[in-house]
Amino acid sequence: MIPRYTRPEMASIWEPQTRFKIWFEIEAHAADAMAELGVIPKEAARTIWAKAKDAIFDVARIDEIERETKHDVIAFLTHLAEIVGPEARFVHQGMTSSDVLDTCLNVQLVRAADLLIADVDKVLAALKRRAFEHKLTPTIGRSHGIHAEPLTFGLKLAYAYAEFSRARDRLVAARKEVATCAISGAVGTFAQIDPRVEEHVARALGLVPEPVSTQVIPRDRHAMYFATLGVVASSVERLATEIRHLQRTEVLEAEEFFSEGQKGSSAMPHKRNPVLTENLSGLSRMVRAYVTPALENVVLWHERDISHSSAERMFAPDATVTLDFALNRLAGVVEKLLIYPQNMLKNLDRLGGLVHSQRVLLALTQKGASREEAYRLVQRNAMPVWRGEGDFLTLLKNDADVKRYLSDAEIAENFDLGYHLKHVDTIFKRVFGEA
Repeated sequence: MIPRYTRPEMASIWEPQTRFKIWFEIEAHAADAMAELGVIPKEAARTIWAKAKDAIFDVARIDEIERETKHDVIAFLTHLAEIVGPEARFVHQGMTSSDVLDTCLNVQLVRAADLLIADVDKVLAALKRRAFEHKLTPTIGRSHGIHAEPLTFGLKLAYAYAEFSRARDRLVAARKEVATCAISGAVGTFAQIDPRVEEHVARALGLVPEPVSTQVIPRDRHAMYFATLGVVASSVERLATEIRHLQRTEVLEAEEFFSEGQKGSSAMPHKRNPVLTENLSGLSRMVRAYVTPALENVVLWHERDISHSSAERMFAPDATVTLDFALNRLAGVVEKLLIYPQNMLKNLDRLGGLVHSQRVLLALTQKGASREEAYRLVQRNAMPVWRGEGDFLTLLKNDADVKRYLSDAEIAENFDLGYHLKHVDTIFKRVFGEA
């Protein structure tokens, strides 16, 4: 985790103190269940909670013990015993390290998912507000980067809103996917611990029991989770890239907010660069980069090895922290985006009416021309305009072959900008609902 791209609330989920607190809660809840089952004394379970519930675990001390034991969970349990005293012998009865590690990781991933879902909600709110603000602001649609046909800037934002609505649904599904608990012992058989202990711990932590674990919770769950983060990151970059293109000098239909005192270049005082959205492109690449190790972690030897562990210790915090930062940055970019309707109109008219070529093509076919002939006639008049030789409407009106099918008035009818916007309401209702 790099502080520059880290928000405190998400970072706190991955701090050692948080991790040790969750480890303790797993052990203490398990002790409660074992006490109810008569496996350990009830007084021991009460003492475990009383002595360590509000403890601040000594991270340096745990690290010191681990340097000797070469085992993180044993180091923690040794430190816990220093806090709890003799009753600590009843901690971790019949459990294995992965029971603690995997259940803790899933608690952390659930908490991270909750923050990411809230982040997406911020993006959605900003997109919705700006979409309705520019619902009928005409602009040019582009395919292959080339002018195609008119649409509205609100529709561009509605497209992003629909995409991030799907992102939210995927994050909810990913949260559910990893919200499982495993307290099943050395190879997942419950040989040394009652399954009811797992059920109790799962309830206490807001999880559900893993239907069948080996020594670990199956990593296909985590692969799905991080793959989802990768898809969300791609949605972030798609919108960021759109904004970057719109901010180009030759386009300048929208640009990032430029604050008082902000500097765009150390050399050129005039520069206003799309630095935030460029940053989002880079951060998105990093989140996607963590998908591959998550997928590779699915493949473990037999009931368990630890080839997944080192990778997860790196990418689980980094992917969630980075996406959390990116989503919040994106929400701010959309909320404060500077939008220039006049430049949109200027660009829309830049090709001298060629954006209406399809309407003329269809009008000719409606009047009896074959599609092939209609296409030839329209393209014949369009290409000079493309080269900057005249305007499309005038050329069409002066083309005798076109006039055999369409009058001047009928040709002009096909240059109505409003025609392209007649179903904006329909699309908005599909995306945002009747409200």
